[in-house]
Amino acid sequence: MLKKDETKTISFLIQCEDKKGIMQKCVNFFTDKDFNIVHCQQHTDSYENMYFMRLELDLSDLKTSRKELENEFSIFANENNLNWSAHYSDYTPRVAILVSKTSHCLYDLLARRNQGQINCEVPLIISNHPNLEKIANSFRIPYHYLPVTKETKPEQEMKIRKLLKQYDIDLVVLARYMQILSSDFTNEWEGKIINIHHAFLPAFQGANPYQKAYERGVKMIGATAHYASKDLDQGPIIEQEVVRVGHELTPKGLKEVGRDAETRALAKAVQAHLESRILIYKNRTIVFNAKH
Repeated sequence: MLKKDETKTISFLIQCEDKKGIMQKCVNFFTDKDFNIVHCQQHTDSYENMYFMRLELDLSDLKTSRKELENEFSIFANENNLNWSAHYSDYTPRVAILVSKTSHCLYDLLARRNQGQINCEVPLIISNHPNLEKIANSFRIPYHYLPVTKETKPEQEMKIRKLLKQYDIDLVVLARYMQILSSDFTNEWEGKIINIHHAFLPAFQGANPYQKAYERGVKMIGATAHYASKDLDQGPIIEQEVVRVGHELTPKGLKEVGRDAETRALAKAVQAHLESRILIYKNRTIVFNAKH
């Protein structure tokens, strides 16, 4: 939802092989149509010979329909071998949050949403445990309890997929959802599932990362928000947070200290996605800075 008096904009995310003059061509396409460019960010990856760009335009300058603008840009993009997507600031994305027993990431996201820090609707929460239903009720969000066993896992995952379709979900957030999703699920939702892993990836993948960190005597712990993929904890990394720790902390102490890092990393990643500031290339992300 747009804030009062906030300008409606459209953001184009563009990536292509780097070539001379491509930035000017993209800019000229819009300025020739009398658009005001309110924000422009770019990145050239000389190692991969790739170019990445985010252009944000004032929608009040639109003289045709949105569909017609996209069709015209699609022709331009095909002529210049661009991969692109368009995102409108007056559209409010719909987010499903999946949880298990741990509440801190869920509560933090819902609080930020209520405070207007994160622009989205949360029409449902899904969990394999009943523990967090009170939090959902306090925010007046429907809570779907779908217990999972080895035998019922495929059936319950199918129910999740049906719910996501029923509620017209744009983004799935795994806020400490302690179930591994099937490759069919992650492939269907590629680039639209954000997971928070309670370790500084690629270190300590999988279960019990705080125990593993304790056993290695680490001096830093962290949290990683990433897009989920068919390979556990190996999807494109969006955001990471770290905290220095001492030898006196037990695994339980590390876990308590790490919670803040988890909430910060997840919130930043979700916000960047919802603000259309992320481009995925291979197994990496380009995350453009937020406007201030």
